[in-house]
Amino acid sequence: MKGQPRNRTTEFMIDKKTNYLLCLLLILVSYSYAQELDDDFSEDENEIIDNLLNEDGLEELLDLTNLKSDFMAISFDFNNDTYFSGRDIGVDQFNVTPQITYLSSSGLFANLSAMYYSEFQPKWDFASITLGYGHRFGKNDQFRWFTFYDRYFFSDPDSNPFKNALNAGIEFENKSRTLGTDLTTSYLFGDGGSVQFVSTTYGEIKLFEKGKSQFKLRPELRITVGQQTIQLARTFTYRDRQITVYEENDDFGLVNTQLYIPLQYSFNNFDIELGYVFNIPSELEGETNLSNTSTFAISISYLFGL
Repeated sequence: MKGQPRNRTTEFMIDKKTNYLLCLLLILVSYSYAQELDDDFSEDENEIIDNLLNEDGLEELLDLTNLKSDFMAISFDFNNDTYFSGRDIGVDQFNVTPQITYLSSSGLFANLSAMYYSEFQPKWDFASITLGYGHRFGKNDQFRWFTFYDRYFFSDPDSNPFKNALNAGIEFENKSRTLGTDLTTSYLFGDGGSVQFVSTTYGEIKLFEKGKSQFKLRPELRITVGQQTIQLARTFTYRDRQITVYEENDDFGLVNTQLYIPLQYSFNNFDIELGYVFNIPSELEGETNLSNTSTFAISISYLFGL
């Protein structure tokens, strides 16, 4: 996939866009340190910080509540190994994802992120922009619906047919916000189309709390069902020559089951998280002998009021 010929003009334009996004990330990081911080965040607002910390990016960011004011959140995620849909692609590399998220008291949100892979060329593989809206409802605001749009900018535009995604979901939490589940549906489109369903069940276990410091476990079970494109290789001999033919197969089914076990430390508006990710990829048509995979994740987030 990464060895295809590149359009250098297009790649240069995409790299410029990625560099602009990274510059904006750095500017906003610097801006945040120049602000006068309000350390008295509400429980709902601290929950946003908690959900900034996970190895899956924006989806867990969307635990929107009835905020009293607008916020900006900055997070950096690191994984010591890289898998796609829980699958090992045979490249030993780490990845880093910086993100900036704007959260409005009206329920609107926007996100800017980029993905760095240590062994890919170019290393900044893609950047994304997200715009969406979410709203809590029901008794004690235990239900929430949300919808958002993603736009992806790849350094190699031919490496992925999906440049856009429309997403919608609904979530339910218990009254104490210690257990919840959500279901998200995504339609990816561009040069092709694909549908994905993700079910996430999560919990929160407080281990220690004193003053503004807190340790907690936030285990998460994520099940992904969707359409996956698998490249098949078929080798045969013809006139004493060995010939390999590559074909693509689209299959719909269970793609991956993931268990994420993070230990999180919080102090005021700053959080750091150490987590273990375990993937159980499911064999789709054309796949055989898939191995379970795992990685360690480190996340840092910072929330400040506007």
